[in-house]
Amino acid sequence: MRHCKLISIILVMLIFGVNVSVAQNADSLLQYMDNLMSAPKDKQATVKMILTNKSGKEKVREAMMKQKGKDKKLYRYTKPESQAGISTLSLPDDVMWLYMPAFGKPTKVSLLSQSQTFTGTDFSYEDMESKSYSERYSPTLFESGDAENYVLKLIPISKKSKYSRIVLYLNKTHFYPVKMEYYDNRGNYFKVATYRYTKQGKYWYAEEVLMTDLKKSHSTGILMTDVKFDQGLSDDEFRVENLKQ
Repeated sequence: MRHCKLISIILVMLIFGVNVSVAQNADSLLQYMDNLMSAPKDKQATVKMILTNKSGKEKVREAMMKQKGKDKKLYRYTKPESQAGISTLSLPDDVMWLYMPAFGKPTKVSLLSQSQTFTGTDFSYEDMESKSYSERYSPTLFESGDAENYVLKLIPISKKSKYSRIVLYLNKTHFYPVKMEYYDNRGNYFKVATYRYTKQGKYWYAEEVLMTDLKKSHSTGILMTDVKFDQGLSDDEFRVENLKQ
């Protein structure tokens, strides 16, 4: 009898398009999300950042973003004039560089510094690094997910992370992140990111991200426009010496 019930459950899951192994394997789910994020050979876009304080006052910035593969990413601010030229470069093996025109040369961002805010936004350098989530976190699948999302608990592999855990809500159909809840090293829920994904051609990408610092009542919205995929970006685009351009 139990055998028959198990077969019936599996058949129902297959009929409704649920992959049995995926539903039970947190590592696979996180890998699927990474694969979706790193699917393009390269990507470039215009990025608008809207910083909003607790009084509702906004500051708007614009940047050019380029990415090649999963481990090379460049941000270069273009607006406002006071921010223009500030650049960050993420490279393989947790390497990150920051260029400030006022200092005249690139500075390597240490692992300890990566917990600091990313150029004054509500994102940290840790949030913006190019290394995949499956390389940075150990996932556990919550059984109490909802109808549309898997819910995973991500524990940082590095002891230098500013987070004790992240709770990830992952779309069951396409495997893109819907929401991430961040907990500090004392276990306090202090930050949340929400995502709106869209599809262009064969690729999904985060058209809009909103990161909110719950303690500071401050948020940073990211809007991505003029997105282009597979343009054949050269490795020379991601050289430290080119950050001054």
